[in-house]
Amino acid sequence: MWHNRRMKVIQVKQVGGPEVMEAAELPMPRPKADEAVVKISASGVNFIDIYFREGRYKAALPFVPGQEGAGTVSEVGAEATSVKVGDRVAWTSVLGSYAEYAVVPAERLVPIPQGVSDAEAAAAMLQGMTAHYLSHDTYPLKKGETALIHAAAGGVGLLLVQMAHNIGARVIATVSTEEKAKLARGAGAGEVILYTQSDFEVETKRLTGGRGVDVVYDSVGKTTFDKGLNVLRPRGMMALFGGSSGAVPPFDPITLTQKGSLFLTRPSLGNYIATREELVARSGAVFGMMASGKLKLRIEHKYPLSEAQRAHRELEGRKTTGKLLLIP
Repeated sequence: MWHNRRMKVIQVKQVGGPEVMEAAELPMPRPKADEAVVKISASGVNFIDIYFREGRYKAALPFVPGQEGAGTVSEVGAEATSVKVGDRVAWTSVLGSYAEYAVVPAERLVPIPQGVSDAEAAAAMLQGMTAHYLSHDTYPLKKGETALIHAAAGGVGLLLVQMAHNIGARVIATVSTEEKAKLARGAGAGEVILYTQSDFEVETKRLTGGRGVDVVYDSVGKTTFDKGLNVLRPRGMMALFGGSSGAVPPFDPITLTQKGSLFLTRPSLGNYIATREELVARSGAVFGMMASGKLKLRIEHKYPLSEAQRAHRELEGRKTTGKLLLIP
């Protein structure tokens, strides 16, 4: 009986705009030996989902989008020792979470602690661990240093501002609207620049007395990259971790020399949770910050699974702040 059951999913049969995401029914997944099936209670919506949907990142067609989720283990493969049926778990960086059930390698599932809900766990995996690796590893911020954070009211932005602030760093944030500026200030930004009204390069230089910032955390890309390099101190770092405004055009590395022997990195989460040990430690650190109240998530929008298209349109249209979840 169980094996005839079907589940609702969102499926992409060809790459393109939000309209290519269609509601579909698929057979219930079965776990391989090292996998587990999770009944999803919340699935995160992220910019990377748009990159996959558009074909900027490649996946074999047809596919179920979604890189992040949380729920309860419903079935476990014979060799999957790290989880058992009934465990509350979360994961990221495994395709297929826009669905009622997902099959995930057991090694990639992390336990959700008491004091953290499924929805919070789903919301924190990709963006929370991204903010964590950026602020603790890519450029390990220290007390008294200054960071420029673009898109500071976005999903990663609000978490990154809080983490930087908790470390004791000075945060200069850029946002597009007064409403987003309030959110960034509330998260701990010392200064907020409305880039729609003033030039962030000029303002950042003014705010740092001409010295420049230690690090720029940039998920915007095309429209902010060049000026971002201009506001770094000598030997500062540009951490470019996304391209919501489009890809940065090719540039000559000699530019880094001319602007003060700068560092440029284009990191992604996968390389910072490559081992199970690091994944468990990093997710545990983020969940710990949440459980203790040091890290506040803003779950702004919950959409039914069937409204995945709308969720993508609103994320792409810069209409959202904080986190978007799909609820199957």
